[in-house]
Amino acid sequence: MTKTDIESFLSEPALAIVGVSRSGGKFGNTALRTLQAKGIRVYAIHPSAQAVDGVRSYPSFNDLPEPVKAVLVVVPPAKGVQVVRDAIAAGITKIWLQQGAESPEVVQACRDGGVEPIVGECVLMFAHPAGIHRVHHWIRGVFGRLPA
Repeated sequence: MTKTDIESFLSEPALAIVGVSRSGGKFGNTALRTLQAKGIRVYAIHPSAQAVDGVRSYPSFNDLPEPVKAVLVVVPPAKGVQVVRDAIAAGITKIWLQQGAESPEVVQACRDGGVEPIVGECVLMFAHPAGIHRVHHWIRGVFGRLPA
């Protein structure tokens, strides 16, 4: 994974996110709200909720109102393999496995589908970071730990 991979993912006109909850207290919800606040068009995928955090959600990738090529996966690894398979079947070509969503099996499912995932990075450190994410980004840059 390179800086170019990250920039390519974040330059997509729209992103999907899997891993938002009805309670609103999960990282997926934070990512949804934060990315939208930064002007990124994000579609929430939730199998049974019609809306999450006041944002319409969709039961599957195939139900999205426009073609989407990138997905942020924020589910436990046990669910991640199926999410990745569904995403690739729907034409997703860019997958970001948020920290905590990755496992060797999920990464392999991506690769089996012809997608090299972004792993080990927090999307909020790269999508116009603010607050603590901006500080983390700066610190990692100082120590040469950002993707090149």
